[in-house]
Amino acid sequence: MRGFGGSEFSVRRRFRDVVTLADRLSESYRGFFIPPRPDKSVVESQVMHKQEFVEQRRVALEKYLRKLAAHLVIRTSEELRMFLQVQGKLPLSTSTDVASRMLDGAVNLPKQLFGDSRSVVTPHEAVQPAKGGRDLLKKFRELKQSVTNDWGNSRPPAVEEDKEFMEKKEKLFDFETRLTDVSKQAESLVKAQQDMGDTMGELGLSFIKLTKFENEAAILDTQRKRAAELKNIATATVRGSRMYRELNAKTVNNLETLHGYLGAMLAAHNAYSDRANALLTVQTLLSEVSSLQSKADKLEAASSRVFGGDKTRNHKLEELKETMKITEDSKNYAVREYERIKVSSAEKMANLWSKVAEDTRGYVKDSS
Repeated sequence: MRGFGGSEFSVRRRFRDVVTLADRLSESYRGFFIPPRPDKSVVESQVMHKQEFVEQRRVALEKYLRKLAAHLVIRTSEELRMFLQVQGKLPLSTSTDVASRMLDGAVNLPKQLFGDSRSVVTPHEAVQPAKGGRDLLKKFRELKQSVTNDWGNSRPPAVEEDKEFMEKKEKLFDFETRLTDVSKQAESLVKAQQDMGDTMGELGLSFIKLTKFENEAAILDTQRKRAAELKNIATATVRGSRMYRELNAKTVNNLETLHGYLGAMLAAHNAYSDRANALLTVQTLLSEVSSLQSKADKLEAASSRVFGGDKTRNHKLEELKETMKITEDSKNYAVREYERIKVSSAEKMANLWSKVAEDTRGYVKDSS
């Protein structure tokens, strides 16, 4: 890996450190196509030999890290540099489990609803995804906005207007459907080749046993000739079994490109989800600004009808204007974040299609 202290080096990390790295990258690079990390398979660890399982996981993690190091943006990230170069404990903040985040959100929700603490968050906090569960009030507001977008009669305050992006997105999803179909067919082919290899291997062993029996019990020359023919058949069958196993191994090896594309589709879904969530945040904040402005206008009109002004209403109006200012700043911050995610999505989609064209060029030439 270039830029990380040489082409080959080693670093000791626990699997939870890999999870932490993946979480920090997903937070810092929203909208980017980030290679998905390998899952921690508990079932495989129970059914496989320990050494085999450890080696399989090591290979998967090495491939994952190489993909991160080859990423045009993430390869220069501080998170990846610390993961690969800092010895000892990983100096990245660990991820909080979902249950703890939901508990924190449930504790803060009554305070946000009844005004014990300010429900208006800072602009930086406003653009963070609500799906984590720490800010349930934001989650409810975005859920309401989502329902309004789907079932309301009015046009959302902001919509996805990039037609080229939408067309490429549909094209990519169609490509994913084709990949899924090809993957299923490839799995069937691999299974058929494996079954054929196993069957021929068992058949060859049966012929070998039969040949041994014929040689031991042979009395006539015809029996010895038959035993010799059986030996030739047994040898050919065993060789055929080995050829099928070698062919299957090569088939599995050649499927890495297909599996890489399927992994890229998962990264694309995550990036599209980030973009959709960012747009939903913008829509929610725009609706909040409009709602606050409407409340302020009503308070101002009611206060103006009282001679000398209404001190209580004036105080509420000042608080409302302060809330409007913070919400307006959050909205502007969310719009900038959404525009940044739009740019990163467009660039990465272009890079992905370039890679698809490059990888499939050889197949097109061969088929023509």
